[in-house]
Amino acid sequence: MLLEICASNYQSALNAQQCGIKRIELCSELVVGGVTPSYGLLKKVMESLSLEVMVLIRPRSGDFNYAATDFDIMKQDIQLCKELACHGIVSGVLNADRTIDVARTKELIELSKPLPFIFHRAFDHVPNQATALETLVELGVTRILTSGGAARAADGLEQLKNLKKLAANKLTIMPGGGVNAQNITAFQNAGFSEIHASVTHLVGDDSANLIPMNSVKNMVENSHLVTAVSSIKELLSQC
Repeated sequence: MLLEICASNYQSALNAQQCGIKRIELCSELVVGGVTPSYGLLKKVMESLSLEVMVLIRPRSGDFNYAATDFDIMKQDIQLCKELACHGIVSGVLNADRTIDVARTKELIELSKPLPFIFHRAFDHVPNQATALETLVELGVTRILTSGGAARAADGLEQLKNLKKLAANKLTIMPGGGVNAQNITAFQNAGFSEIHASVTHLVGDDSANLIPMNSVKNMVENSHLVTAVSSIKELLSQC
């Protein structure tokens, strides 16, 4: 089973490579579910590491129903990824009712070519995953990253199995969300060929005298998430 690691900074990507990981999803700000990584991070990873790099194209946190300006930024970011020789695009667009925005997702897929297009966990917001799956098969999506509509993939395992059966090898269902060494065997036993995990830990200054940089109450600003080497190795030992 292939283990894909979600890396939200250069150190995480480096840790993944040093552990023998072959493929990452590169993003920034994993604490809000991930957004598009910066040009500098993309360039550094592509020039310095030998990983297969799938890039998250998400212009902001929040929902997946994007304004025209957001969508234009997404298209520019995809073009940049192609210029930097990245290996795949992870993205997706929903309508206001959370169904797949077929026209704009198709536009992103066409722009991404010849790179594979992975539809991300916006899929877990759709009201009917079976219908959405059929749509994404028709659009030519390569993989769907999903927790089966649950908060954690382990809790959505039965739905993930259903999706895998419905996909019938037309695309890959890749479970992701709370995957760890304690539950990864369940996905392996269910016949999934790929799995997605972040296995992060908090790193930062725990000073009580931090001057807040925003007005969101109780938001932890003095820490960031880094992929843990020990956790990657533990997961790999199960694959």
